[in-house]
Amino acid sequence: MPPARHSTAYIDPGSDTVRVLQLTDTHLRRVSGGTLLGVDTDRSLQAVIDLARAERWPADLVLATGDLSDNGSGDAYRRLLGYFDQLCPRSFWLPGNHDEREAMQAVVQGSEHLCREVRVGTWQILLLDSQVDGEVGGELGAAERELLDARLCDARDAGLFSLVCLHHQPVPVGCAWLDQQMLADAEAFFAILDRYNGVRGVLWGHVHQQVDVERRGVRLLASPSTCVQFAPGSASFKADAAPPGYRWLELHADGRIETGVSRVRDIHFDVDLDSPGYL
Repeated sequence: MPPARHSTAYIDPGSDTVRVLQLTDTHLRRVSGGTLLGVDTDRSLQAVIDLARAERWPADLVLATGDLSDNGSGDAYRRLLGYFDQLCPRSFWLPGNHDEREAMQAVVQGSEHLCREVRVGTWQILLLDSQVDGEVGGELGAAERELLDARLCDARDAGLFSLVCLHHQPVPVGCAWLDQQMLADAEAFFAILDRYNGVRGVLWGHVHQQVDVERRGVRLLASPSTCVQFAPGSASFKADAAPPGYRWLELHADGRIETGVSRVRDIHFDVDLDSPGYL
């Protein structure tokens, strides 16, 4: 993704703690009410937003980490603007393998939604594009890795901690079919991160399930989709009956990350658990 017009956004959190919400893999269809594996993805997204408003509102920013539209529809991206505004006017978007860059850029043109860096309190949040045109799996490539290195260097000089976001997982998650789609240049990605002590977390989407592990003192975090979930530990595609949800993060001034996942519990969604796939 080329540099956005607003390459860096600045936010005053108003306190020592930065309150972040991650909503990922919304998979909105072109028309409201469209479904994915039987789930109305607009309805499930609204249920997640209602939950987040009840539990974690107000937030300083929203991170939307890809597969925002299931088929790259401009109409879906326009609806997303209204959805995310219910939580916070400051939302920052990444493309996933289901998204269309041009359609996304056309909808948010002139805004900060596709900026590559957010500076908030003592934190830098980087947003990296791992989408490969026409492919399900991801890769950063030389240009994105150079951007990562340069921005992390800037953060080190400024005394900031860093949270790095992308769509594709940089580590295996234990699902054989999904791990064939992970970040192709993950080794080079981590080689850059390892040079900077201020990196405290990596956050991604794509896997439609919760992950929270640690590598060399850095939290590695994935989150449930706002619609359909994937069954952990599955060798081939398998949907899960787990409900939709979101991740909250509290980024503290001393570099600590507190985070957790919350899921919708009071609304039932009928998922086609027998489907062999959805691409």
